[in-house]
Parts: sequence; C-alpha cells; structure tokens
Amino acid sequence: MPDNTETIGQCPNCGDPLTAAWTLVEYEKADGTAGVWAECPACGDVVAPE
Repeated sequence: MPDNTETIGQCPNCGDPLTAAWTLVEYEKADGTAGVWAECPACGDVVAPE
C-alpha cells in the first residue's frame, strides 16, 4: 500500500502537487506501464498526474 503522503505527480491543469491520498484509479496501460487518475484537491478536476 502506498504512503498517502507520497507525491504521484502534479496536476496538469493547475500545477499543484498530488499525493497518493487523492488517487482514484490505478490501472495498466496497453503498453504495460502504470496509469493513475487522481482528483486534484486544489482545482477539483480528475486528472492524469504529470
């Protein structure tokens, strides 16, 4: 289980850092890499962290 304070990237819309606590979905992409969708607490959007 990831640490909820672990940074998973930043919001592509507002640039705020996102932590694992805001993860909504983890999945495997067609190319075999991991994908994540998270809610940004700053702007409220659901995003793929960069």
